[in-house]
Amino acid sequence: MIQQQTVLNVSDNSGAKLVKCIKVLGGLKRKVANAGDVIVVSVLKLRNKSKKNSKVKKGEVLKALIIRTKSKKYRPDGSYVWFGNNSVSLLNKQNKHLGSRILGPVTVNSFSEKFLKIISTSQKIV
Repeated sequence: MIQQQTVLNVSDNSGAKLVKCIKVLGGLKRKVANAGDVIVVSVLKLRNKSKKNSKVKKGEVLKALIIRTKSKKYRPDGSYVWFGNNSVSLLNKQNKHLGSRILGPVTVNSFSEKFLKIISTSQKIV
């Protein structure tokens, strides 16, 4: 579960490495977000190799889609899945994917139909 002030890894090739959650979208009193939810983030750190040709800048405020969480996600068949880190994929103003590929696995159950492009650009689907 992701809440305000949570530091997250970025799993796409947009140029950012670490981001911090500013706000959980989806309601006035909503405190936490899970995989598949959209949050507002601020860029904390950029990747070393792409600082000059990065699509984002340090301190920039963007929307992000949560891809992986450390907390367990239970499925209807009784199984559950969790990951070793919390990570997001950055979105632009029109909720389109900012990078061109996603590194690492993605959970498919938690995404809505708006983000099917993110699922298709990922390396592995869990």
